[in-house]
Amino acid sequence: MRTQYSAENLLSEAKVDGDKWNRIPSDEEIGATVSALEKNGFKVFVVGDEHEALEQVKKIIPNGAEVMTGSSTTLAEIGFVDYLKEGKHGWENLHGKVLAESDMAKQGELRRKAVTAEYFLASANAVSQTGEIFACDASGSRVGAFLFAAKNLVIVAGVNKIVPSLNEALERIRQFVFPLENVRAQKVYGMGSYPAKIAILAREFQPRTTVILVKRKLGY
Repeated sequence: MRTQYSAENLLSEAKVDGDKWNRIPSDEEIGATVSALEKNGFKVFVVGDEHEALEQVKKIIPNGAEVMTGSSTTLAEIGFVDYLKEGKHGWENLHGKVLAESDMAKQGELRRKAVTAEYFLASANAVSQTGEIFACDASGSRVGAFLFAAKNLVIVAGVNKIVPSLNEALERIRQFVFPLENVRAQKVYGMGSYPAKIAILAREFQPRTTVILVKRKLGY
């Protein structure tokens, strides 16, 4: 489902090249990406649409697990954000606990600790056909979980985020992702954003990170 801040609603204002950076790759390109990710130690599922993505997430997270999310248009678009808020899942919703804290200092401390959740869900900003995963944000509150902190990392990404190489992944972030995020941040927070913290996952040596690739244009 599309949201107010889906890419298609921000493209014209952000003045970015959607044809270049937001396309659906070929089945061959998707297959090459999956093979490279698996070779680099990531568990990968390929699903057809948003509904299948949400159902796959439900299968991955066990009952009673701690769940934290990074800010993600993709998670909103597959319905996970609303599903988590509904509270019918049997998980411990750490994100809900963070938002329920009115004291900003205490909320910041809860947010910092929540990156060590048993299951941290987010999206990526680019996925290379050479098997690397890229994520960035201004504060680091999301990417802090990517490198080590979270026990299990679940990344949901539309195949529109697939690019050929590491260099093009970084170009996608600078030329497409953050112009869009900058527009969104100004609307939501009243201030712009910047790609201040960039995480690159190149390999996993333990079964920690699961990638769900969705054959749709999702997020940015």
